[in-house]
Amino acid sequence: MVSLPEQLERELSGRGLAIASIPGKGRGLVTTRRFFPGEVILCGEPYASTPNKILVGSNCDHCFTSSNLRKCSVCRVAWYCGSVCQKEEWKLHQLECRAISALTDDRKKMLTPTIRLMVRLILRRKLQNEKVIPSTGTDNYGLVDALESHISEVDDKQLVLYAQMANLVQLILPAIELDLKETAHIFSKFSCNAHTICDPELRPVGTGLFPAISTINHSCVPNAVLLFEGRTAYVRALQPLSNNTEVSISYIETAATTLKRHNDLKHYFFTCTCPRCIKGSEEDPLLEGYRCKDQNCDGFLLPDSGKKAYTCQKCSMCRDGEEVKKLSSEILLLSDKASSFVSSGNNNEAGSVYKIIEQLERKLYHSFSITLLHTRETLLKLYMELQDWRSALMYCRSTIPVYERVYPPFHPMVGLQFYTCGKLEWLLEYTEDALKSLTRAADVLRITHGTNSQFMKELFGKLEEARAEVSFRLSPGNEQIS
Repeated sequence: MVSLPEQLERELSGRGLAIASIPGKGRGLVTTRRFFPGEVILCGEPYASTPNKILVGSNCDHCFTSSNLRKCSVCRVAWYCGSVCQKEEWKLHQLECRAISALTDDRKKMLTPTIRLMVRLILRRKLQNEKVIPSTGTDNYGLVDALESHISEVDDKQLVLYAQMANLVQLILPAIELDLKETAHIFSKFSCNAHTICDPELRPVGTGLFPAISTINHSCVPNAVLLFEGRTAYVRALQPLSNNTEVSISYIETAATTLKRHNDLKHYFFTCTCPRCIKGSEEDPLLEGYRCKDQNCDGFLLPDSGKKAYTCQKCSMCRDGEEVKKLSSEILLLSDKASSFVSSGNNNEAGSVYKIIEQLERKLYHSFSITLLHTRETLLKLYMELQDWRSALMYCRSTIPVYERVYPPFHPMVGLQFYTCGKLEWLLEYTEDALKSLTRAADVLRITHGTNSQFMKELFGKLEEARAEVSFRLSPGNEQIS
């Protein structure tokens, strides 16, 4: 493996960090001092990045905002929110613009986010080599070169695809002589090193390659979280970190069974051995299991031999396998029907069918079931779109106990769900409930998101407004008469 530049080591050392060899994991990032919850461990700009949607202009190429966008009048691919961002991108984009403008309309349609990410990476490397833009210890191509590609573990079909993509990049950049084998290797590096750039509410908006941050290993019980402000990445501590502690983030959605998490991690070419994965068999029946037939029992079912019956691990009551199979089949048929309504944009009908599915799943699955959780999340989204705020609030509230069970206490998903709940309660004038939810949201999100972003300022503003309203209502002479 190519060693990391000494300049990076010095810069990390100044931040209380070091690259170390981690048994069974290769290299990783470790602390050389204490970090407190919410403290920024590492932050940085991407070496290369691109919005997810190119031709429709969903985000500014530089700051990733979605407001006041204007298309580049020459290439008609890049979008900017204003002259400041356009100027910041100009040294890179003038080369990209010239290359894209020379493409036929058919070839422009082949400019996927992954292809564009590669084009921008190659152009940035060229500009740094020519000293047109500066290199630093945390921003240089040597860090990209040091990333693991796992190319020897990639199957033949994927190798052919990488080769085809490399040839397409050469067609887009004919003036630059490319090593097609090296380019294919970089595509493989994208697969296991690029990060999805999300907005503050964790909605994906783009992709970026952050080589320094890619030194941080995965855990299903991470002690840090990676979030973004615009396209700038911030890694914040979720708990107190002592000296000589490995920093870990999660590469995947962790509200899942061990099997699902391991399947999601396959394209990173490792098997997670975190504490949660080692004892996964204890948690998985709750997340994927069936519920006891006794509605007053919170036990989950274990299959008997042949799955002809199931027995509750708590009260030992049996449930017939045929009944479970019948309910499962009914849910599957209704799910196909609901999906077709969603695809056709018929949210009213979709909501009605998903309500029936949710009722059936409550009879079948344990209350902490991920399947039931996803159905309630879908209903929340549908009723938000339909502006049926009461129904949306009901389903939002039903998800929170599961979020608190499947996520760590300071996880952005927990904070964001409390924020959604608080906004709905405020809209419906459940002011005291809104204050409680917004307070919980702020307690979590100030750790995961920091306190300075516009998103957090809006949350703090809503919280203060709710606090003032409750204070006014409880002040002498303003008590509500029941």
